[in-house]
Amino acid sequence: MTMNTDVLILIIDHLDLDDLLRLASTCRFLNLLVCIETTVLSSLILSSQVHDFGWSTFLRNNQRHSLSLHSSRSRWSSFAQVRYNTLTDRAWSRTNFIARPLSRPWHGRLQPAIALSVSTLSVAAGRVLYSYAVHPTSDASPSRIGFERSYTFILGRGTVQPDITSIAFLPDAGQDRTLFLGFEDGFVEQVRLPSNQGPHHRRHIDIERTPQSALQHHGANIVQSISCSSYTLLSLSQWGSVSLTNLISDSPSPTSVDLGTRSWTSHLCMSSSSPYAVFGTTSSAPLSLYHIAPDGFSPTPSIDLQSPKNRPSAVYGITCAPSSSPLGPSEQIVVSGWYDGSVRIYDLRVSHHSQRLPTSSSSPPTLLPVLTLQDPWSPEPIYAVSCGGGNASFVTAGTARHSVVAFWDVRQPSQGWSVYAPGSDSSPVYSIVLESSRLFGATQSRPFVYDFGPGVTRDTYPPIAPTGLNAVGGRRGITADKLKLERNGIGYHVSKYSHRRTGIF
Repeated sequence: MTMNTDVLILIIDHLDLDDLLRLASTCRFLNLLVCIETTVLSSLILSSQVHDFGWSTFLRNNQRHSLSLHSSRSRWSSFAQVRYNTLTDRAWSRTNFIARPLSRPWHGRLQPAIALSVSTLSVAAGRVLYSYAVHPTSDASPSRIGFERSYTFILGRGTVQPDITSIAFLPDAGQDRTLFLGFEDGFVEQVRLPSNQGPHHRRHIDIERTPQSALQHHGANIVQSISCSSYTLLSLSQWGSVSLTNLISDSPSPTSVDLGTRSWTSHLCMSSSSPYAVFGTTSSAPLSLYHIAPDGFSPTPSIDLQSPKNRPSAVYGITCAPSSSPLGPSEQIVVSGWYDGSVRIYDLRVSHHSQRLPTSSSSPPTLLPVLTLQDPWSPEPIYAVSCGGGNASFVTAGTARHSVVAFWDVRQPSQGWSVYAPGSDSSPVYSIVLESSRLFGATQSRPFVYDFGPGVTRDTYPPIAPTGLNAVGGRRGITADKLKLERNGIGYHVSKYSHRRTGIF
């Protein structure tokens, strides 16, 4: 008796990769349900045409978050995407990747910030914004990243030009030309970058600032952090003033709250059933969650996300998990980087980790982490955190010294590992963005990328001048660039080490 095709499709919906491969090898009919015109190569079935009920179903059930590959993936077949994801996951499990700097070193010691969209990678460093275009591909190779141009934002001739201190993209119908910039002088401005179209493509453009039309202003306080979610903009100043603006409101006037302490970072989540913002500060309660009602913030913290050490500290980085993470729904997971070198993960659904502070009945409830991650060989402060990677299960952290980036798989948290940025300078890693196959980061000297995906070539990333021909101009003089090209002529040498006792792979 033949099983009904509709029933088979329902079964396929629950199969993992290995089961799909075995099913496609069973008979011609089942092969047609999964894929068409298949051959076997490297234990993977390669297909020139993929059926709607096989690989596409697998993709829906095993999503991979990647802004820089989004446009390319829309051109790939379902099977090509599954193959790319599988090879990428394998590279993550083996810590195999291509390391590339994205520019020659900047002059001076800067504190850069990174923002990524579907079509643009933007890096703010000092007074300059560097823009890299994401070029999609149709041959199942990774999107190319090419330098587009740089921008300087001018406040007025003859005046001191403040640094850009924070950056975020505004969704603008896929054009990705609209940015929010936070400045050293306390203004948060919306900037529309010029189009690349036209006969005269300039490599650098000066843009006149318009502080009189700024969306938010924090007085003389530095804008420390910007976060954007569901057309809502949040900014945090150095000394704890917070502004929240509904960007699609008829009268987008900001609501505010004052944290009253030295503040470092923020994370806004408007997609949760109870929207909230989380703030990282230096205080006795350095990580606090505020719920957001239709009329603005709750006047006091809703939850204190605590460290088991229960002593004053600081939190420098906050993020959430991707939607397909093993940790659970992203809006319920808070990942934080602390001064003591720990990455602490909180699950807002876990009530049994809550307890009432003993100081008073009016104190907010507290929440302890469900998972704590550390690099035992480098207990340096964590400056930035991000989530994604293979199987959407990795947490990564940028540390305060020696340009070290640490990685943990939350499924095997004791088997973490760390790697130095290309050039191996003594800088912190100030900003990172982790996708399914790429990590973009920035030290005080330059931006860089680790690419775990297949198909990387010399043309995937901007070319860099050969080692020895360029130098770094810093405040203390000129030093040689320490880049060393690998034998494959594509990646650059970086050192990495395991978090296990031996410290080596």
